[in-house]
Amino acid sequence: MSEKIKFGRSPVFFDPFERRPGPIKKNMHYCPGCGHGILHKLVAEAIDHYGIQGKTMFMVPVGCAVFAYYYFNVGAISVPHGRAPAVGTGVCRAKPDSYVISYQGDGDLAAIGFNEFLQAANRGEKMSIFFVNNSNYGMTGGQMAPTTLPGQKTTTTPFGRNVLTDGYPVHVCEMINTLTAPVYIERVALSTTARIMAARKAVFKAIENLRDRKGFSFVEVVSPCPVNLKMNAEQINDFIENQMLKEFPLGCLRDRSAEVPAGTVPEPPAHDVETVKKVLFPQAMEEQGSVRKNTSAIFDRELRIKMAGFGGQGILSLGITLANMARLRNFNVSWMPSYGPEQRGGAASCAVIVSRNRIPSPMISRDCDLFIATTQAAYDKYIGELRPDGILIYDHTAVTPADLPESVIKVGVDAVDVASREVGSAKYVNSVLIGVLSVILEQRGLLDAADQADFEQAFNAAVREKFGKKPGAVELNAKAFAAGRKVLGQK
Repeated sequence: MSEKIKFGRSPVFFDPFERRPGPIKKNMHYCPGCGHGILHKLVAEAIDHYGIQGKTMFMVPVGCAVFAYYYFNVGAISVPHGRAPAVGTGVCRAKPDSYVISYQGDGDLAAIGFNEFLQAANRGEKMSIFFVNNSNYGMTGGQMAPTTLPGQKTTTTPFGRNVLTDGYPVHVCEMINTLTAPVYIERVALSTTARIMAARKAVFKAIENLRDRKGFSFVEVVSPCPVNLKMNAEQINDFIENQMLKEFPLGCLRDRSAEVPAGTVPEPPAHDVETVKKVLFPQAMEEQGSVRKNTSAIFDRELRIKMAGFGGQGILSLGITLANMARLRNFNVSWMPSYGPEQRGGAASCAVIVSRNRIPSPMISRDCDLFIATTQAAYDKYIGELRPDGILIYDHTAVTPADLPESVIKVGVDAVDVASREVGSAKYVNSVLIGVLSVILEQRGLLDAADQADFEQAFNAAVREKFGKKPGAVELNAKAFAAGRKVLGQK
């Protein structure tokens, strides 16, 4: 007897869910009774129905919504908390043929990300946003959210939300209904079968508008969260029907879909190549004839550099200077900083990658070619990332290196003392370190003759670009660079 599947998993879902951690790969991980699984199904069916899967881009932010990338077989970008509409706007601009969907919870959209969302709606971005309203911060344990009802108990309002101190629930649909640009605004619920079928129509309408590029569509989904609200299935549906929907009435607040003509994919902006070069590269560089990629074998692969110490030592600025030197030689380059909340004294590090090819990730966790350490804590944390034949430059007054392979090039220098003694200020320590580096590259034959001669020119160009308008700064940095070269006996 042959089998016929009448209702099955949408092809917009992965099958199985290989991205989901753990041994279970067939089912979603959401809590029992959670509305995310239902809404996922509706969105996937709509994407499939309108044939946009291949060009759909999902914005998945912080919260339960982030796990959408476990399940949807579409393009996805995991974005910072609340920033989904902002990143989605960037995708709309950079890849105008994409179909951008933002899927956000009430804490993510209505709290930390509300301004990004509001501005995207006001601009009428050609995207569709699905907003899950379950009246609490579901992922982090059920704290009060912008949509928590007056008097509702949560982990942070154990005596109930007090409107005198906590304010009133945020009515997102009503607020953006005051704006001119949005095309479609509707609030739906997932509490009963009839409500779910009405929600399905709203989801399909928003995706249809997306396909036709009619503008900004917004669907708020009042969704059950029984585990965090400590309710069973019957209780959560009763809570939605008799409490939440009194505060957040269902209905379509706006639908201009019929009167708005279908849009077209805009042509990406075209830029004159020579004009772009003039913007990116200073005229002085062009006059020197050095707007080129250097030829030394060291650049035949990614050049990976890490600097680490504490805030206030200029670690991040050192990385920027090296990155700009590479940029001014027409390399692809990335600069990734990492630092704590302290302006001074906290841990700070940055990673710089230089490559002739595209850089897939700005992160460095291994195969580091050059490591500059200015504190013992920084050395201990990152020394394991250095290649066996890498270069280590360290502050010998603060760092005691452990046993390292003989193939590691180790240079200890008190750059602060050199800068203070030779230049008159410790703030030029970065230029001293770059001078030291230039000598190491020469002595080890890591740069060919042309690139050795060009290294100082690239440094000077980067300094002029950064400090050209600051009296005396270019000259003092050049003096510090020369002082750094003398540390290893080079002029």
